[in-house]
Amino acid sequence: MSQILDVSVPIRGDMPIYDGNPGVHLSRVQSIEDGADANVSRLDLGVHTGTHVDAPLHFLRDGAGAETLPLEMLVGPAHVVDATSLTGPIDAGSLESLDLPDGLQRLLLKTQNSELWARNDFTRDFIRLTGDAARFLVKRGVHLVGIDYLSVGDQDAHRELLGAGVVAVEGLDFRRVEPGAYTLVCLPLRLVGSDGAPARAILLPT
Repeated sequence: MSQILDVSVPIRGDMPIYDGNPGVHLSRVQSIEDGADANVSRLDLGVHTGTHVDAPLHFLRDGAGAETLPLEMLVGPAHVVDATSLTGPIDAGSLESLDLPDGLQRLLLKTQNSELWARNDFTRDFIRLTGDAARFLVKRGVHLVGIDYLSVGDQDAHRELLGAGVVAVEGLDFRRVEPGAYTLVCLPLRLVGSDGAPARAILLPT
């Protein structure tokens, strides 16, 4: 059986949360210890917590909700590209300097961001795409972009990607993943009318 690489971020109360987003609260509302027949917990969190997928509605006023995210793009061949040499915003020139395979549809960027998951606090000092980079990827026919922190890019990048139907997967953890070809399986919750959805993402070696 192929090794399963879990590239999702564990959901916990002290995890990094993007500024202004709701925190994570997991509480027990029924307890066997207190006489209940079963343990039952309640989870409160924002839809852009940890590993998640942006819906077009996140940045487009009339965009579609998370229930419309195309599973055919969220499951299939993907390439983890080594972008750890990049130290600033990723623009089109930065992408051209990377070894992007021809015909790439699902691009997963392994950057220095992955090391930020060792921290318990959020930082704005992370690497992300610019609008210029997003337009470059759209022209190349990329249909899914994933990155290893809580935002794939600036506002311009989000609007370019989501407006072109490109799926944006955020909050991945590539610390234990070598660059190369994989099969991606990323399944966001089917939240009707939501601007995003938490997801479990795994990679299968090809």
